[in-house]
Amino acid sequence: MPQASTRRHAAAARPGGSSSLPRPRGIIAADFLHLDTALGKRLYASAFLEHGTRRPHITDVTTHPTREWTAQQARNLAADLEHRMESLRFLLRDRDDKYAQAFDAVFQADDMRVITSAPRTPRMNAHCERVVGSLRREALDHVLIMGEAHARQVLKTYESHYNRHRSHQARDQLPPEVQEGPTAAHDLETHRLLRARIPGGLINEYRHAA
Repeated sequence: MPQASTRRHAAAARPGGSSSLPRPRGIIAADFLHLDTALGKRLYASAFLEHGTRRPHITDVTTHPTREWTAQQARNLAADLEHRMESLRFLLRDRDDKYAQAFDAVFQADDMRVITSAPRTPRMNAHCERVVGSLRREALDHVLIMGEAHARQVLKTYESHYNRHRSHQARDQLPPEVQEGPTAAHDLETHRLLRARIPGGLINEYRHAA
């Protein structure tokens, strides 16, 4: 039997093999990210990522992420997603004690199964970790955050950029909220290119003038 075929059969046979894993389109992952202000105060943000579309959601920022606050972020996300919650089947999160039963119950109410990662294994939530890494490299590492309000503004601006403009290799270079690529513009006189610089000139976004 060829070696590749042997590996496929072994994965299907062992518990937790690839054949038993949920499909990415039905997964949403949860994580926290931290950032420090210019005055040394540590802030925490609640982040979610839809695996199928690679669409991140950064729901809020706080200095004290309690269980009650974390559960409210789950409720806010469910309200924002509305009918899209119906396509989700699994919530992936780590074992942080801020994820209490009230947090899980929001997703279980929509018949979703909660999957917890193994202790100290951030690679089990690799997609979410990758988005947080992009956020740091492309925005947070270049901005002096002055406080909670400023952090919310920067994070929401980057979230909008990521979802509407930033290309993604897993989606054929399309942003998460874009379904098809732009048409080629051959006449540059009638399709003038406009540039927007966000936030504060860190990132360039381009579009054709209307």
